[in-house]
Amino acid sequence: MDIQWFPGHMAKARRQVKEDLKLIDVVIEIIDARIPASSRNPDINQIAGGKPRLIVLNKADLAEPALTRRWVDYFKKTGSPAVAVDSHGGRGVREVPGYIQELFEPKKAKLAASGRRPRPARCMILGIPNVGKSLFINKLAGRRAARTENVPGVTRGRQWLKVAGDLELMDTPGILWPKLGDELVSFRLAVTGAIKEEIFDLNAVVGELLDWLAGHHPESIRERYKIDELPEDPQQLLEAIGAQRGYYQAGGVVDSLKAAKTVLKEFRGGILGRFTLEEPAES
Repeated sequence: MDIQWFPGHMAKARRQVKEDLKLIDVVIEIIDARIPASSRNPDINQIAGGKPRLIVLNKADLAEPALTRRWVDYFKKTGSPAVAVDSHGGRGVREVPGYIQELFEPKKAKLAASGRRPRPARCMILGIPNVGKSLFINKLAGRRAARTENVPGVTRGRQWLKVAGDLELMDTPGILWPKLGDELVSFRLAVTGAIKEEIFDLNAVVGELLDWLAGHHPESIRERYKIDELPEDPQQLLEAIGAQRGYYQAGGVVDSLKAAKTVLKEFRGGILGRFTLEEPAES
């Protein structure tokens, strides 16, 4: 599964982020709680430099709660404060300003010691496409402060936003890395929506998703699609789902593409259940 996607505006954004970091006190790294390791840009340490960083595991409402807690603990043990957030419902968002103020405190004390006037903590939002950065900002600000859309790469320019808790946020476009390299990472990014569907083979990706679900959560498929015996071949399972839903083309052929779109939509929307595709040990 060789999936590559690095639009030109992302390369420009990466250069801009490096230039803007001199204005920043704290970096807020947004990742997808369903794929915490795979949704981290491997260049993030180089990009963010030595800036204090808060890791926000967004979309926690779609991930397995027990594994999310393990991931939060894992990041804390590696020295990075972390918080699980549901940007739709707002759970965990109120904890963010407190973490940021703790990270900003050393810089705040340094500014005070030099006789400079107090100012808000200046934060930069970083994350790959479609991890919910704009929705997170809107929930944190309590208003539609940033344009949101469920399409990877929608935020193209910089935006400074003032929010409660004495914070100033700089939003940035989602940044992937030039070559994904790892097929498993590519699959996870594709299935969770970080990569546009036009870039990959939908049937192949959903087939791999069904293979993973059948191995880890077979009851989710049985209950949702009313299939008692799950075929071992993912494509046969996809056709069985299409047949169960009545997705037929002319001549009685199952429309597997329509079935694949249904499965992917229901997985991403949490209709199939709450899933985390990787554990801390894998990182």
